[in-house]
Amino acid sequence: MKLKRFLVRYFPPGIILEYETSAGEALTKTIDLLDLTPESDIEVEVNRVVRQEPLISENKKPQVRKLLRRLMDKQLEGREEHNYYLFKILRAHILPLTNCAFNKSGDRFITGSYDRTCKVWNTMTGEEQLSLEGHKNVVYAIAFNNPFGDKIVTGSFDKTAMLWDSHTGERYYTLRGHQTEIVCLAFSPQGDIIATGSMDSTAKLWDVETGQELHTLVGHSAEIVSLCFNSTGDKIITGSFDHTVRVWDVRSGQCIHTLASHRGEISSCQFDFSGDVCISGSIDRTCKIWDVKSGQCINTLRGHSDEILDVSFSTNGRKLITASADGSARVYNTMTGAHISSLMGHEGEISKVSFNPHGNRAITASSDKTCRLWDVDSGDCLQTLEGHIDEIFSCAFNYEG
Repeated sequence: MKLKRFLVRYFPPGIILEYETSAGEALTKTIDLLDLTPESDIEVEVNRVVRQEPLISENKKPQVRKLLRRLMDKQLEGREEHNYYLFKILRAHILPLTNCAFNKSGDRFITGSYDRTCKVWNTMTGEEQLSLEGHKNVVYAIAFNNPFGDKIVTGSFDKTAMLWDSHTGERYYTLRGHQTEIVCLAFSPQGDIIATGSMDSTAKLWDVETGQELHTLVGHSAEIVSLCFNSTGDKIITGSFDHTVRVWDVRSGQCIHTLASHRGEISSCQFDFSGDVCISGSIDRTCKIWDVKSGQCINTLRGHSDEILDVSFSTNGRKLITASADGSARVYNTMTGAHISSLMGHEGEISKVSFNPHGNRAITASSDKTCRLWDVDSGDCLQTLEGHIDEIFSCAFNYEG
């Protein structure tokens, strides 16, 4: 095997190796550096990478050192004070919005609305680039096929999902088969499969290339409201109002585990980056950490006084955050379950929460008409983003944070 070149992945930190086999096949391999910090001893890290990876020879150490320095410098950028300000007010939808999402580079974003459309926007200019029209009811769930960003999928209360070209607005396929509203969806990280979750208690997997249904994931006894692929795209989890999360094999469509010990409906579920662990938030006021391989509950995180509405991992999976109807968010250490901080200050329920790519800040969206920016380690509110005149249901950082 011959190493061709190095690529860098900033969030979470890692190095991608492009190499060629003896048969001439071009392949890639990723070295995850999830514990790399600006304080790491760079020589120790360089030696560890070279020692553990047979594709990298001793004479490649200077290149590895340079890449690690870039990764460490990128993490330092996340510690710089950043003050957000109102940049644009976009008023193109004629009815309330349901969701928003960035492409990977953050130069474009999409919005879904009760007006039955999804709109594509230029982030810097605020210009509406496309209006994706065709649904016959609320456009509720939306996503780019990141990291590629050339396709968009929309899920609607009209029971269908639609796949679009993000540059031209051309509709590739209408994905039909659900019996009731589609409320969650996702592209696989490789971009070749779409998953849709519905109020009909099923999830479906679709082939992006052909628009054909691959599998129907049957087993839940109530609405599926959350789903998430792992980073390798071979497993997916679904969270349901039947109080359970299920782990599925993407290739076969078979259920691997049913994660059952919540005492209320599931509101949100997510894999960590490694795919070894997943979390679930519930209206029973708890968040549970699960071992994906065994299906066992590792930890139950308590502390909220009302329903948990959203959960999220940091990009490296070392921290997680829960958002609640009690108006607070709580940050935990994933490995130990230890409570790190409480984010207090909202005057209404928090429906959405997200880490920045660096993992040291979080943004929360609340029914009090504000978003807040937080230091996740101290719990300090760094900024309150005001200007909306009604509840906020969705929020996100771009790739640079």
